[in-house]
Amino acid sequence: MSDSKQPGLIDLPAPEQKEFPVPAPLESHGPARIISMCNQKGGVGKTTTTISLGASLVEYGRKVLIVDFDPQGAASAGLGVNANELDTTIYDLLVAARPDILPVIQQTSMPGLDLVPANIDLSAAEVQLVNEVAREQALARVLRPIVDDYDAIIVDCQPSLGLLTVNALTASHGVIIPLETEFFALRGVALLVETVERIKDRLNPRLDIDGILATMVDSRTLHSREVLERLDQAFGERLFDTRIRRTVKFPDASVAAEPINTYAPTHVGAEAYRRLAREIVARGCVA
Repeated sequence: MSDSKQPGLIDLPAPEQKEFPVPAPLESHGPARIISMCNQKGGVGKTTTTISLGASLVEYGRKVLIVDFDPQGAASAGLGVNANELDTTIYDLLVAARPDILPVIQQTSMPGLDLVPANIDLSAAEVQLVNEVAREQALARVLRPIVDDYDAIIVDCQPSLGLLTVNALTASHGVIIPLETEFFALRGVALLVETVERIKDRLNPRLDIDGILATMVDSRTLHSREVLERLDQAFGERLFDTRIRRTVKFPDASVAAEPINTYAPTHVGAEAYRRLAREIVARGCVA
């Protein structure tokens, strides 16, 4: 039975999408724009978006660093790095008196896409940092020496609004909020936006919401379409024109420990993230 014949699914025409130009080549790299991939709800596609967007920007000639900032280490595993076997990770940098990030950066299978890995040790960082001076700026201090080496630094945040996420937002120029197209997913967005605004007011005046990214979209369902309409009404221009469809290729790529761009380069999922990369450059979020 085809999907269009299943109960609850109907064939609706896909909305018209804008065209975004292929980014012009860069003559040099840096300084990087730091972007946090953030949502306190889990399972919305943060890590998939971090890896796939980073890989897509690299395909367009950008140099990208991914910072795994989740104790689960999903971004590290998704890029083929076993962080549990490493002597130093992002945790060691956060708690070090004089952090040196260069030896911790791992090259991935995709030239131009680098990684600062994380493992379960990172879960202790919030306790370690709580009594530190300027504890909200620990990540900014770690990243400062290598900002000029990259065009984009993407921080894959944990599903929480705790001190680690506050650190990521304090270090960042922008925030991308991946949001599953389910009504329950809408409930926490107001709290996240409020948190971003509070950090912008008190800790990081340069911080902006770059956009809301609709993920796991199933345009065959009325439910998904209604959520997209609600998002458009609530966020307007902040909602990315690019939508990421639900597909099994994303978890398959994760199991293969490589970006979907190289795992299934012609798949619609890979093309969607390339389109997102073009849209982000067109918006001025990345050079």
